[in-house]
Amino acid sequence: MLNIDLQYFAQLQDAAGRAHEIRTTSAPTAAALYDELRDVYSFALEPACMRVAINAAFSPWEQPLRDGDHVVFIPPVTGG
Repeated sequence: MLNIDLQYFAQLQDAAGRAHEIRTTSAPTAAALYDELRDVYSFALEPACMRVAINAAFSPWEQPLRDGDHVVFIPPVTGG
């Protein structure tokens, strides 16, 4: 099991009801972790329209996760 430090923004933060959490998971990749979180929080966004950052660097969705990683799922941002 891995302890992952998660940070949420925008509509993901609204759906999760929090901006940050430490989650224990067996997800091997960021994609698998996002699928797990979609089941828990009913996230509506598809991974294809977002970016993922692991330890402050944009990363591929299939990058393996390690214990203690900091993961941020970055939704599309609109503004004016």
